[in-house]
Order: sequence, then structure tokens, then C-alpha cells
Amino acid sequence: MATGRSATLTDPAEIRTYKGQDRALRAGRLGTAGLLLSVLAASAPLMVVAGVMPTIFGVMGIVGQPLLFVVLGAVLALFSIGYAEMSRHVHNAGAFYAYIARGLGPTAGASASFVALIAYSAMQVGVFGILGFEISGLFATYLDVELAWWIPALIAVAATGALGWLKIDLNAKVLGVLLLIECALVVVFDVAALGKPGPEGLSLHAFNPETLTGAGLGTALCFCIAAFVGFEQSPVYAEETSKPHIVVSRVMFLAVGFVALFFAFSAWALTVATGPADVVKTAADAGPGLLFALTESRLGAGFTDVLHVLFVTGMFAAMLSFHNVVARYAFAMGREGLLPAAFGRTNAGTGAPGTGSLLQTAIAAIVVLAFAFTDDGPAGDPTAPVLHLFTWMGSVGALGVTLLMATASFAVIAFFVRRGTAGAQVWRLVAAGAAGLALLFIAVYTVKDFAVLVGAEDGSVLSWVLPGIIGLAAAGGLVHGLALRSRRPDAHARIGLGNEAFRLDQAADPTPGD
Repeated sequence: MATGRSATLTDPAEIRTYKGQDRALRAGRLGTAGLLLSVLAASAPLMVVAGVMPTIFGVMGIVGQPLLFVVLGAVLALFSIGYAEMSRHVHNAGAFYAYIARGLGPTAGASASFVALIAYSAMQVGVFGILGFEISGLFATYLDVELAWWIPALIAVAATGALGWLKIDLNAKVLGVLLLIECALVVVFDVAALGKPGPEGLSLHAFNPETLTGAGLGTALCFCIAAFVGFEQSPVYAEETSKPHIVVSRVMFLAVGFVALFFAFSAWALTVATGPADVVKTAADAGPGLLFALTESRLGAGFTDVLHVLFVTGMFAAMLSFHNVVARYAFAMGREGLLPAAFGRTNAGTGAPGTGSLLQTAIAAIVVLAFAFTDDGPAGDPTAPVLHLFTWMGSVGALGVTLLMATASFAVIAFFVRRGTAGAQVWRLVAAGAAGLALLFIAVYTVKDFAVLVGAEDGSVLSWVLPGIIGLAAAGGLVHGLALRSRRPDAHARIGLGNEAFRLDQAADPTPGD
């Protein structure tokens, strides 16, 4: 029986401690600047400029990479129109799956939740490979010490896990400092490249649409989409953000615009430094060393050494950003019955989703050790496990996030149609539909060219096993959702509701406490 308490909980503190449990993230931790820095850190600007861009130029032969970033920026801006409007109506750390559940139904949301958990986890784990490889190279170059790549990778796993237990506003400060420094150094290179251009001068040839032709276009689209990943994470922090109905959408558009312009400008600077006619050959010869070779010739060895160090810290910032997102998805899923209830509680002292953080830390450690001790590569190539870990997991994650964005676009349309407000939102829904179709096209292209993405031969088992991981996650989530609908219809109905589920609990049992 009720004891004079209102039929619903409205105070955040009451929701957080309902039935003696910490079941809500701490509100008001992040403002516009903190949230923007947190989501931009996932895009790892220096890792993209030093690692992704030379690959797209040298391996895929796409000279028009700068234009590709502009085009994808436009597509993702269209996506953000509907996605941002949805964020005003739904505040849930489960973001993607919550939106999909509210638009396409709880069972679809359950399927999306598993895809999100796997995709972001894969992207985070993949970065440990390239980080370990870079740190071991620094030890060999500057200390003349041979260090197995997986040792610094495991240390980074532990450090990321420790920070995942701390307050999100402290995490945002760590991410922000690292992000601002690496962006500043990339801008210094861009200016130096334009000040000392290659043989063709300040050529704009890389923005010619004809430069987007080639067999590697499909794989280049996936790589560039992966470079944008991070902007869509802002709704994940909605429950921890001051004025989420304003800040979340603002940060999303700022992040898309910044990433598109920053990467387009930096990719153009690379073509100017080498000359558009030579950028493919130069990038193919230099590989990931392209940026460092260009900076050394223009800015000296000292600047290049600093750039190598910031390359590592930038990757660490990306890992921490992805770690935070995975932990919050696990928290949201635990709170709504998609994972064990232990995941749906937060640390009493910091308000962080501690169990979800522990889960991702354990997964990362297991995967790093698995690659370290089982994948010797052809002829015992010591770089094989590093390259495989980075490219395989990164490609799986990029595919999953692309499919989530496409599905969320259609869920936005369904959400407002079901609410009877489609007429008032028509231009936003048109934008969401156009973005959904474009993203679905990119996802299909990605699966078609997956062998190229992961460096496998045509017909290789990897070309279907790796994208099959996302398929299995979607199928597993679908089965789990159907099982919940059959066995626990009350829990099934609450998928995607977030804190609103607490109010439903209290309406049925209004007396707090165990």
C-alpha cells in the first residue's frame, strides 16, 4: 500500500536510490564543452590522420579522400537532424537501442542493444593493438628495448578500466586535454604543408568528383565512417548532462561539423604536401609513416618525436571514450533486464557504471591475450596479431555502428508517426529517411568488400565470419527480446524506457526500500 508518497517518482535522487540501489547515472556532470570533448575523443584525430588517411590513399587509391569526408559529413548531418530531435524526447544511456525500441518496438531494441554492445566493444579493443605496436616501437627506437606489443596493451587495458570507475566529468577533463593537444599539432602540420606544398602547389584536385572513382571506394567509405564514430555517442551521456534536451543535439551537430571539416582539411593538406598525382604512390610506400615523414621534412625531428607520443595519447583517449560508452550501454541494458541486474547499478561514490566498466575491461584483456598468444600470422610475422586485432575489430565495429545509424534513422520516422506528430516533423523525417538509405547503402558496400577491409583474399572465411559477428549479435538480441516478451512481458515492455521504468516500478510498488 502507498504511504502518502506520490504515485510516481520525480526526484532524481529518489530514482537513483529507489529500493536501496544506485540505479541512475549522476545528472548534471557534463556541459556542452565536456560532452563535446568526450565524444570527439573517440574520433582520435591524430590516429585518423596518421593511420586511416594513408591507408585510404595508398591501399585503396582514393585521391578524393578530402571530398569523401565532406560528402559523408553531409550524410551524417542529415542523420543528425532526426537523431537530435529524438534525443529531445528520449533520455537514455542506451541511446541507439532505446531509440530503436521506442520507434520499432522493444524486440527490435533488444536486438540493437546487443549489436551496440558488440560494435563499440570491438572498436575499443581494436585500438589496443595499434597502441601496443606504437609503444613497442617507441621503446625500440628511443630506449633500445625490445618490448612485446601486448605488454603495453594490457597496461593500457588496466589504466582505461581504472579511469572507467571515476567520475565522468574527470574523464572528460582527461579526454579534453589529450584531444586539444593532438588537434593543435595536426593543425600545425596542415599549415606547414600549405606553406611548403609539393610540386603541384596548392592544388584543389582532391575535391574533384572524378577522384572518387575506383575499386576501393566501398572500403574507403567504411574507413571514413569509422573516422566519424563518436559524434553519435552524445545521447549516451544524456542522463549525465545538464539540460540534455539542448546540450545533446548541440554537441551532435558541432561534432559532425568539426570532424568533417577537420578531416577534409587535413586530408587535403596531405595531398598538397605530396602532390595529388603522387599521393597514392607516396602513401603506399610510406604507409602509416607518411605523416611523420612529412612533418620531419617540414617541422624537424623534435616535432615529429612529440607527434609520436601524442599519437599514443590520442589512441588512449579514443579507448577511454569507447570504454565509457560500452559501460553505459551495459548499464542501460542491466537496468532494463537485457543483462543481469548487477550491470544496472552504479558506483555509490562516483556514479559511474562500475560493473559495465569491469565487463569491458575483462573483454579487452581476454581479446588482447588471445591475439598475443594464438595469432602468429604468416611465417611468424610479429606484426600480424597487431594488424589483425586493429583491422578486424575496427571493421566489425564500423559495420555495426553504420547499421545502427541506418536502423535508428528509420526508427525516428516510426516514432513520430506512431505519436501522430509526423506532419509537424516532416522535413526532419525526410532527412532521416534519406540518411537511412545512404547509410544502408554504405553498410551493404562494406559487407561486399569486407575481404579488402580485413586484408583477406577473396573467398576467405574471414570475409563472412567477421561481419557474421554483427549478424549473430543482432540475431541473439532478437531471440532474447522474443524470450522476454514471452516470459517477462513487463520487462519487455520497458525496454528503452530508462528512468521511466523506475516510475512504472513505483506505480506498482510505491514503497521504496528492500
